[in-house]
Amino acid sequence: MNALLVYPRFSDTFWSFRHALKFIGKKAALPPLGLLTIASMLPEQWGRKLVDLNVSTLEKKDLSWADMVFISAMAIQQKSAKEVIDLCRNVGIKVVAGGPLFTAGYEEFPGVEHFVLNEAELTLPPFLDDLRRGNPGRIYTTDAFPDISMIPAPQWELLEIDKYASMAIQFSRGCPYQCDFCNITALLGHKIRTKTSAQIIEELDGLRKLGWKGTLFFVDDNFISHKSYLKKELLPQLIAWRTENSVTNQYYTECSINLADDPELMELMVQAGFNQVFIGIETPDDFALKACGKQHNTSRDLLYNIKLIQHTGLEVMGGFIVGFDSDTPSIFSKQIEFIQKSGIVTAMVGILQALPGTKLYERMQLEGRLLNNLSGDNADGNTNIIPKMDSDILRKGYMKMMLYLYAPKNYYQRIRTLLKEYKVPVIKKSFRISQLMAFARSVVLLGVVGRERFQYWNMLIWTIVNHRRALPLAITLAIYGHHFRIVSESYIRNGVTLAEPV
Repeated sequence: MNALLVYPRFSDTFWSFRHALKFIGKKAALPPLGLLTIASMLPEQWGRKLVDLNVSTLEKKDLSWADMVFISAMAIQQKSAKEVIDLCRNVGIKVVAGGPLFTAGYEEFPGVEHFVLNEAELTLPPFLDDLRRGNPGRIYTTDAFPDISMIPAPQWELLEIDKYASMAIQFSRGCPYQCDFCNITALLGHKIRTKTSAQIIEELDGLRKLGWKGTLFFVDDNFISHKSYLKKELLPQLIAWRTENSVTNQYYTECSINLADDPELMELMVQAGFNQVFIGIETPDDFALKACGKQHNTSRDLLYNIKLIQHTGLEVMGGFIVGFDSDTPSIFSKQIEFIQKSGIVTAMVGILQALPGTKLYERMQLEGRLLNNLSGDNADGNTNIIPKMDSDILRKGYMKMMLYLYAPKNYYQRIRTLLKEYKVPVIKKSFRISQLMAFARSVVLLGVVGRERFQYWNMLIWTIVNHRRALPLAITLAIYGHHFRIVSESYIRNGVTLAEPV
């Protein structure tokens, strides 16, 4: 049996970083971690081939070679996923589909022969058993959650590794919190399940042996949920492994704002190579936070907490939402003020969406406020909710907010605000040609051609004079800004529309 693993293409979004990747000659930000793990779980005698449509194309010879196509996708990849499924159907190849997109709505994909849903560690084995017996079913699903300390390492060797800007591994699954708009707990539960430190070191060793020296994303839903295990086990062992092997690449992850409450944990993360964390801030409005179940963000000085994290040596990337039921037209100026003061340069702002499986989705359904319009992109300015705020005011306020945040003057001001607080970790880094290439291209595209050239040079000179060690970060953020402006302006040009009620 030859298994062709296909990862659909992402549309051009904030998270694709497509326009930034050109500066370093890469094709995609991250690899398809789920499919690489699936590859490790397939029968040993099977042939395996990966086609990631974000870095390559699906050729006729790939389809001719394959006996079966395995596809995994998120909602943002739905358009490309449907194209792949239609193509396979036209040439008579059976498709096995899994991942968040299909788990949330497999009914929308009649062209798929077999669905392996939820967490494949539990649903793939029975499918393979039935396939071996010659009577595979159509849907394999479960309400249980697997012990991830038993899963194999991803098959990294299937990747065209040089085409990616970053690699990814997973330490834990699940989140203890109750945010009503988030589908993580619907997919992966509240209980925190972790891999062992030995598993993590094995995966890192595997990437190192393949020559990987770039950044690495711990794709955990909330990396710090099991603080005691991190402090006693994983981080000390990770620090020792990095020292023993002279590893200098850096890591980033997702976590909650209460990281700021634990100086010891922050310091250990920096020593272990972490330099960025993505945090769901959502809104500076306490009432909206309580209403959506995000109590752990309330009753605290969010700005002060962000500064604490930045000063430790962790850049904070932030997620923000407008369109909560309690929001008034003043929310746009409040969000802008907060984001500018925080120095959160990478600020992902979206209008509230109701994802299938969430408490918010159920409530909107009961209230008759769901729209037939869910793109899967949480920052494209669309929503599948009939808002309490006048929809025109919400659309226009969001557009103005995006244009303000990513205008060169305001964006570069946030870089300065960050660098004034950010403590550059004292970690020896290996020099890479891609860094020099990125700087050279930024000089041309941003410093000569770009409309932000005044802000670009002003920022570079200011950084050299005041925060010289942070110059690589400043250049990276300038490149990110180029990508964010292109995407946000594309959203604005295409307009923000509301669909018809379901």
